[in-house]
Amino acid sequence: MVTMVACILAIMSMITPPDKGKGPKDVAVIETDSGKIVFEFFPDVAPKHVANFIKLADSGFYNGTAFHRVIPGFMIQGGDPNSKGDDRSTYGMGQPGQPTVPAEFSKISHKRGIVSAARRGGDINSATSQFFICVADVPHLDGQYSVFGRVIEGMDVVDKIVKVPRDQRDNPLKKVIMRKVYIKKLTK
Repeated sequence: MVTMVACILAIMSMITPPDKGKGPKDVAVIETDSGKIVFEFFPDVAPKHVANFIKLADSGFYNGTAFHRVIPGFMIQGGDPNSKGDDRSTYGMGQPGQPTVPAEFSKISHKRGIVSAARRGGDINSATSQFFICVADVPHLDGQYSVFGRVIEGMDVVDKIVKVPRDQRDNPLKKVIMRKVYIKKLTK
C-alpha cells in the first residue's frame, strides 16, 4: 500500500507543476490589443528562467515587442527585441550580446498553456528573452526546452493570437504587440 501511494505521488509530481502554496506568488501579465494573458511562474523548476523573465519585464524590455511567430496547433512565440522594428526578416533572431540562460529541463510536459523558453537551434543553453506559449499538447518538446510557467488566465487571448493571418514564415501580417508586460503579486 505504501509503495502504491509513493508511486502515485511520484507520477503526480511528474505531470503536475509544483505549487508550494506559500502565500502570494509572482505572475506575469501581458497586455495586448487582443486582451490580457496572465501566467504563473515555476521558480522551483526553472529559477534562472523565471528570474530572467522577471528582470526583463521589470526593466520594460518586453513592452512593445510582438508575438512574431504563430503556428496553429503548436504555439505563439514572442519576446524578440527585433520585433520592435519593421524588418520582419530579423524577427526571431534576437540581438548579439543578449545574456543567455542555461537549460533547466524538468519533467513538466509541454501541454496547452505551458510557457517555455525559446532558444537558438540545437544549443540548449542559448535561451535569451524569447518565449513561447503552447496552444496544444506538444510532448515532443519535453526535455528539450525549459518550461518556466503556465497560463492561468487568457488562453482565449492566446487562441485569438494563434489564429491571426500570417505569412510563410508564420509571422502575423499585422503585428500582435505586447503593449505592456509586468509582474504582479497574486494571492490565492
